[in-house]
Amino acid sequence: MADAQQSPQQHDDDVIGKAYDSRLMRRLLVYLRPYRLQVGISLVAILFTAFADVLGPYLTKVAVDLYMTRSAATNHSVWTRHLSRNPMTGITEIAGIYFGSLIFIYVLAFVQTYLMQWTGQKVMYDLRSQIFRHIQRMHVAFFDRNPTGRLVTRVTYDVDALNEMFTSGVVSIFEDVLVLAGIVFVMLRMNWWLALLAFSVIPLIMIATQIFRKFVRESYRRIRTAIARINSYLQEHVSGMSVVQLFNREERAFQDFEKINRQHMKAFKDAIMAYALYYPVVEILSSIAVAIIIWRGGGGILRGAVTLGVLVAFIQYSQRFFRPIQDLSDKYNILQAAMAASERIFKLLDTPPEIVSPANPAVGDGSGRIEFRHVWFTYQRLDDAMRERLRTSSTPEKESVEWVLRDVSFTIETGETAAVVGHTGAGKTTLSSLMMRFYDVQRGAILVEGVDVRDWDVQELRRRFAVVLQDPVLFTGTVTSNIRLGTERITEDEIESAADQVNVGDYIRSLPGGFQEPVREGGSTLSTGQKQLINFARALAHNPRILILDEATSSVDTETELRVRSALTRLVTGRTSVVVAHRLSTIQTANRILVMHKGQLREIGTHQELLAQRGLYWKLYRLQYKDQEIPDTAIRSSDPLAVPGD
Repeated sequence: MADAQQSPQQHDDDVIGKAYDSRLMRRLLVYLRPYRLQVGISLVAILFTAFADVLGPYLTKVAVDLYMTRSAATNHSVWTRHLSRNPMTGITEIAGIYFGSLIFIYVLAFVQTYLMQWTGQKVMYDLRSQIFRHIQRMHVAFFDRNPTGRLVTRVTYDVDALNEMFTSGVVSIFEDVLVLAGIVFVMLRMNWWLALLAFSVIPLIMIATQIFRKFVRESYRRIRTAIARINSYLQEHVSGMSVVQLFNREERAFQDFEKINRQHMKAFKDAIMAYALYYPVVEILSSIAVAIIIWRGGGGILRGAVTLGVLVAFIQYSQRFFRPIQDLSDKYNILQAAMAASERIFKLLDTPPEIVSPANPAVGDGSGRIEFRHVWFTYQRLDDAMRERLRTSSTPEKESVEWVLRDVSFTIETGETAAVVGHTGAGKTTLSSLMMRFYDVQRGAILVEGVDVRDWDVQELRRRFAVVLQDPVLFTGTVTSNIRLGTERITEDEIESAADQVNVGDYIRSLPGGFQEPVREGGSTLSTGQKQLINFARALAHNPRILILDEATSSVDTETELRVRSALTRLVTGRTSVVVAHRLSTIQTANRILVMHKGQLREIGTHQELLAQRGLYWKLYRLQYKDQEIPDTAIRSSDPLAVPGD
């Protein structure tokens, strides 16, 4: 379990990128293009908000100098000349302008917040849709190399990080920068030497900010790592809770979880400590700046070099000046997390699918015929040079490659039932995966209906097949939706007919909702046999040209297997069928049996022919029924599920 906690997925998800990457930002801005009107309005709102925010202290200066102290009245801007000369009336006018600016700020803040949150949700929707669509197009080997948790993280956590950047990160940074620029400009215009005194504490704030970023960055890295471990541990133990309870491992599992949970708590406490130290430091430094302004500004008032209104405005500006600096330090972490998330997302989106349809796909003759021509295959990742060498090599067996299939050739004619048998790891399931082009072969060719599978349109090729796996797969929905599985052309009558033909119709009708009975995740409310029969009904309802049964009866009980017998007969009738089986009793009447051993096709023939050869198939048969006598009637039986001794 400790190994699981240090999975590659966590290290991959723990990548911390730059705080700003122009290349990534340009790609992210593409997602804002459809909503540029809303973004434009938000930017205008931010611009006016920043202006109104800077205006407040200046109005205070005007009120103090023009009406309260009557000092330096001639130095005011042109617009102040339109104010009333009466002190009370003038103060009332300025107070009205100030109040109006506050209302204006609130309205603009509402518009900006609503539009950016709305835009952020739209961008999240578009990005998640694009990622999911891309994942659907990826080849099966991609999922062999990438854990499910990593892909789920791309669609959830990483997209959320980008949403936070769009809605509160970039917008707030833009607003803070505008406010800072406005305050600096106004303070320098009002009194440059007093402004420089106010800015004298900035180097100390920059040092404190740099230290803060370092500690917070490390804390957030540990937090993300701990969250990844918690999620991984929970997923593993919740799904395997029955085993945990069976072996009385609850206390040990709790102790292991407590260690991971404590790591998360400590990381979060360190982040809290960093914030608890940083914000008071900035407050102290800003207070020092205010004290310097009062000290030097007060002396300036006594000397007549500074007006009281300027001093009051400087105090207000100083308080507002350091607030955006604090916000920028916080937004730095949001921006950095978003850059790292975008890098991982774009790495996924930039990974091209290896199995794609050709530009001008060919179409088969509809026969359902399958042919393997000298097929060599490995699951290893090979570079282009190695692929080319394997394609042209006269002795591929001498290459340093772990071959799963070695020079396999056979033909399954239209309407035939071919069985594939062999020890575990012999390459049986690989044959069916290659037929549907889940993987591409390194040498040789596979023809379906007379056309190389690489020349087919991928979706059209897979429409020719229906597959029933050893582990039945059901999705959240209803029984009907699981049988139809998105193929809307299948009618309700055809669904019920298929269910009746595989002997599961009566059971489905006995459910409270019948064919509309809800199916929970993974079909948890159904037995393995019931789920398998629904999978048989799905295969029959789609009426494929080619049927693949991959250990389809190995996980069902004896009673369910009896139900499957007649279903199998109906399923294979009139279509090309490939039956991968461990139970040799299920394939005795196959037109031909392919015996695989260590990736090679060692024997081929009918049940009786292979027994007569007394080769590998005969040994498998003897090994499977070593505790039973093998009467001739069993060998000659026409029952597709006949078992010796029945």
